Amino acid sequence: MLTAVVLIIVVALIFDFINGFHDAANSIATVVSTRVLTPLQAVVWAAFFNFVAAFGFGVQVATTVGKGVVEPAVVDQWVILAGLIGAIVWDLITWHWGLPTSSSHALIGGFAGAAIAKAGTGSLVAAGLIKIGIFMILAPIIGLTVGFTMMVLTLRLFRNATPGRVDWVFRRMQLASAAAYSLGHGTNDAQKTMGIIAVLLFTTGYLGNEFRVPFWVILSAHAALALGTLAGGWRIVKTMGMRITKLRPVGGFCAETAGAITLLGTAIGGIPVSTTHTITGSIMGVGSTQRFSAVRWGVAGNIVWAWILTIPASAFVAGVCWFVLRLLAAA
Repeated sequence: MLTAVVLIIVVALIFDFINGFHDAANSIATVVSTRVLTPLQAVVWAAFFNFVAAFGFGVQVATTVGKGVVEPAVVDQWVILAGLIGAIVWDLITWHWGLPTSSSHALIGGFAGAAIAKAGTGSLVAAGLIKIGIFMILAPIIGLTVGFTMMVLTLRLFRNATPGRVDWVFRRMQLASAAAYSLGHGTNDAQKTMGIIAVLLFTTGYLGNEFRVPFWVILSAHAALALGTLAGGWRIVKTMGMRITKLRPVGGFCAETAGAITLLGTAIGGIPVSTTHTITGSIMGVGSTQRFSAVRWGVAGNIVWAWILTIPASAFVAGVCWFVLRLLAAA
């Protein structure tokens, strides 16, 4: 039993690394596309704040994922392992295609799909999934609205300044906004893996009678995410930072700040949202202040289709994996 638990924890941390690798673009695309930082400087900056997020934002999201997606009584090592494999497979497929899909929703879809394969739809926690589903829609809308509003207010505030002066100011301010966004990315995404590891330890009896997230789990999840961010995901950087809309430092600052506000607010509320959806909405909001056609809505449409497919696709892969694992275990 202990060997299987250790193996699954390793797989969970591999997913967290891939999550960081896959979602590195969320943290660095805007600051790279505006040329405030080089790609190497940007990933180091983002990875540092991904890890620092371990100290100070709680574990509310981890608790939601651990207890609010699948009934704990249904969860076992095979459900968790199959869910992780489903999420990893979908992340690698979409990374290959250069699509900025949600690693968070891939994990939740995989976890739910494996549980359904084992015990049917009754194994799911409806209230938790409804909340996640609502914010799947709301997160990009909030990001878009806040990004649009911030850009409009900023442009009015600096309407008498020269373009060179505006760029000078916001090239420096974008360092702070990129750091804030990476904090939000770190605390939201690392906590999802923490929740999976914690529910594994809880259901196998290693946490006793109380569900909690041990500090070593917090540190290891943030470290894996930060290392993945360091590795970078350059295919998706191009889509996020260059293909949706053309950004200047002032736009990058507004998009990152809007994303950070959304992510930190939902993390404090224990709501597992997609960092990918959030920053994409923020970038669209900023781009649409120029003119409606400034946003490449065709690219955005392809991204939305990838979002829609993420949960069912990862759930299907995880369900197949659960059946395969059970057959191997019985052999």
